[in-house]
Amino acid sequence: MSYLDRPWLKSYKLGPYTLAPSLEPYPEVPLFQALDESAKKYPAQTAILYEDRSTKYQVLKEQVDRLAAALASLGVQKSDRICLYLPNCPEFVLGYWATLKAGGAVVPTSILRTEEGLLHEVASSGSRWIFCREEKLERVLAVKERCGVEGVIVTSTDGYDVAEISGPLPERVFELRQLLHLHDPRPPEVKIDPREDLCELAFTGGATGVPKGVMITHYNRLACCLQGLPWVMKPMLRAIAGKASALQVIPLFHAYGNYIHVSAIQMGLRLILLPDARDTERTVECIRTHRPFLIPGVPTQFMRMADAGLRRIPAMFLSGAAPLPWETAKAIREKTGMPISEGYGLTETSTIVTFNLSGFSKILGFVAKQKHGIGVPCPDTDCRLVDPATGAEVPEGEPGELLVRGPQVMKGYWPAAGSGLTAEGWLHTGDIAVMDEDGYFQIVDRIKDMVNVSGLKVYTTQVDEVLFQHPSVLMAAAFGVPDPDVPGSERLMAVIQLKDHARGVVTAEEIRAFCKLHLPPYSVPTFVEFRETLPLTVTEKVFKKALRDEALSKLREGRLH
Repeated sequence: MSYLDRPWLKSYKLGPYTLAPSLEPYPEVPLFQALDESAKKYPAQTAILYEDRSTKYQVLKEQVDRLAAALASLGVQKSDRICLYLPNCPEFVLGYWATLKAGGAVVPTSILRTEEGLLHEVASSGSRWIFCREEKLERVLAVKERCGVEGVIVTSTDGYDVAEISGPLPERVFELRQLLHLHDPRPPEVKIDPREDLCELAFTGGATGVPKGVMITHYNRLACCLQGLPWVMKPMLRAIAGKASALQVIPLFHAYGNYIHVSAIQMGLRLILLPDARDTERTVECIRTHRPFLIPGVPTQFMRMADAGLRRIPAMFLSGAAPLPWETAKAIREKTGMPISEGYGLTETSTIVTFNLSGFSKILGFVAKQKHGIGVPCPDTDCRLVDPATGAEVPEGEPGELLVRGPQVMKGYWPAAGSGLTAEGWLHTGDIAVMDEDGYFQIVDRIKDMVNVSGLKVYTTQVDEVLFQHPSVLMAAAFGVPDPDVPGSERLMAVIQLKDHARGVVTAEEIRAFCKLHLPPYSVPTFVEFRETLPLTVTEKVFKKALRDEALSKLREGRLH
């Protein structure tokens, strides 16, 4: 078996439907044509629903064209980088598409970034302009003074379409509402080379180190969109495009969240924007009220939803950004009557690499059994599993580092084209996976998270899975810490957030006894710690690095028992 034979092609099925093995050639057009085409096909369809305020596709395109014209009048030129320092709100969507129409590249960043974090992304990307809301203006002005940003575009906290900003603005700070009012919907004519010109300069999450800028071209992003939802939903696309809705609770700055946003626009869906990814009560209420067809999320969000009264609904749940615990998937299915289909991707792959087709098949009622894991590679995507030490391919069923190649893979790390890729275009993901006989992949760990216990490898995601099986565990994270008694070896530690009813009742001894029933002795956590909450990254992943760093400090101080 060779991975280059693409053994997963035999699994490109949704019941009686066979999915296309290839979508080549991919269109070589500017990404913003996706918005123009949706506005032409579905002018009266709601493009954005936010705080009970709706914007039709025809109106969205007009506003984007006005803003693009405004950017050009301010001196924005082709290839300029523009930072969107905004939460989930219509202004992010406007700023994204207007930047592309002005010939620029979007630098999306989280509103949870510290001033130093924002400075790093703005300065290293060379962003010329920053979009922000008025409550963040002081921080943005401080960054502007430190790195030579040319200007700021600010919107009111209530929304550009609700209220204007009161009081005068500093020099080179412009109100978005006024820019839309002062300019006609005549965007500049900019010649785009889709394979070379960037639509995004997105930064990695930084969960394991300093965030790196990832260069995504117009071609990368559009190819990724076509390889994703339109491909996997082909049998029912006619009933969805221009009619259905997608919930946008994942932060828009996040690669996964932005993928959902761009895909929704490309398919003419109604994008239901929620401002706070951590407001579970509001998310569940929105699902009950608006009943979206597509409900994407990350595992931590689904963990909270499963514990927050989610009810039965005919929707398509999609999980990504981190491995989905089987117990969480089971809980969602019991609450909603629908399975969660899992996907996998990275910022470096414009987001999507694989889809779990068995999950989508189950949604459509075609198969009796759902496979666990991230699924099969998307069309025209090559995947290989190799031994991290030797680079040799590993056999089917054996764990190895996942390498990816395809039209959605980045141009390189900023600013050097090709950096981060091999000469043949392969991306080393840093994830350890296994592939079964049907070409289905499953992530077992990050290389950096593997634990060495006296020469034996322990995959922490497998320990996580067992911890989640305990009925009192809400969230958990396992990781390695140095063994104080055996130099060069490690021990397992588990940090756990219990469900409300179990706090102060469940003990570390009970957790270890439970793990002994399901894990080999060397994989059982030596250290168990309970916390009220677990730290999350700005992309809503459990922050294992932060937990490990804290544990190392305690170990050095003799406080880890």
